[in-house]
Amino acid sequence: MVTSQGVAIFLTLPKLTARVRKSYTVMHMAILTRALKKTFITKTKEPGLRGSLRAIMRPNLVEVQAVKGIDLEISRGEVVAFIGPNGAGKSTTIKMLTGILHPTSGEATVLGYVPWKDREKLSYKIGSVFGQKSQLWYHLPPVDTFNLLSKIYEMDPSEYLRRREFLVDAFEIGEFMNIPVRKLSLGQRMRCEIAASLLHKPEVVFLDEPTIGLDVVARQNVRQTLKKWNDQENITVFLTSHDVGDIEYLADRVIIINHGQVVLDDKVKNLKYRYLHKKVIDLRVSHAVTDLDVAGVKVLKAKETGMKLEVDTRVQGIDEVIAAILRECEVQDISISDPPLEDIIAAIYTGKTAADDGANVVEDAGETERVGGFGHDGHDSHDGGSVDVDEAGDSGETSRGEAV
Repeated sequence: MVTSQGVAIFLTLPKLTARVRKSYTVMHMAILTRALKKTFITKTKEPGLRGSLRAIMRPNLVEVQAVKGIDLEISRGEVVAFIGPNGAGKSTTIKMLTGILHPTSGEATVLGYVPWKDREKLSYKIGSVFGQKSQLWYHLPPVDTFNLLSKIYEMDPSEYLRRREFLVDAFEIGEFMNIPVRKLSLGQRMRCEIAASLLHKPEVVFLDEPTIGLDVVARQNVRQTLKKWNDQENITVFLTSHDVGDIEYLADRVIIINHGQVVLDDKVKNLKYRYLHKKVIDLRVSHAVTDLDVAGVKVLKAKETGMKLEVDTRVQGIDEVIAAILRECEVQDISISDPPLEDIIAAIYTGKTAADDGANVVEDAGETERVGGFGHDGHDSHDGGSVDVDEAGDSGETSRGEAV
């Protein structure tokens, strides 16, 4: 016989199960967000004195939705590239995850903490590196900054010295630890920046453009060091970068955000398979091929002893194309390659599946509105009157959900 008390327990069991499941998920995820949103209220002003007076008397307020309800689940020890064009909402998201900004609505936890409520506790568990904002004291040597950070994070002196020695060896920065930061090269400074962010043994590290402005050798050194560090300590890395080399070398997974929404979340290795439908074939042949009429094949270059072809694999298989070429001439050398990952990411940004004007729209990629061009320098082309949403948080304007 079921008692009234037993009935009450039975009725609350589903809620109890859901609560336990949610708690388990939160504790086992490094980063978890649900419908996270951020809306800024910005002022617009017409040019001239009249526009300035009108803005004072009757300000024209505009709502800008920087982040439009994103859901993220990032496991502990995972390396995730969080990328998108300028103004997509990357910096705003990071500021909410580190507790700098309050969201307009939605939920987020980092290592089980709510960032904007438990910011002080969370600061002992996370580290951050911003490529254009240094935490090193400019006129002092890095060792002085390290000593200061050990006091800020209340580290045990003996543990601090062991940790500092370990980081100095791992990042190979011992020779310039006593040189003022202003005299260090950019690559040397970035290695010190990353080492400083890892001094207190964070479990999650936010890297915002960690290799910006570095030369080829310095970029490679920073990438190798970060990769080795992640393998050794199994830290969670949340990476934003416009450098595709950072993404390919460091990240296991890529999340693309555009217009404040996640448009793609997939493993890096799957991008080429799911969103690339073209191959490039380079051939060295015995004689020129004058008549190669194969559906889905475009001749990019043709010389007497060489050809470069572009093959649309949705129309024609690679084996069929090679068989057709072998029927026409003797092939002395052949190489088959994919367009670079950068082309694929740019195609997803612009809502196309390849880097030419005749490509089809990417399927299942959310919004496909064209955005500014994507380049190596990390800058996108914007219309002069557009609002850069990512930087709205630094502009001093009033924002919903935050006391200013």
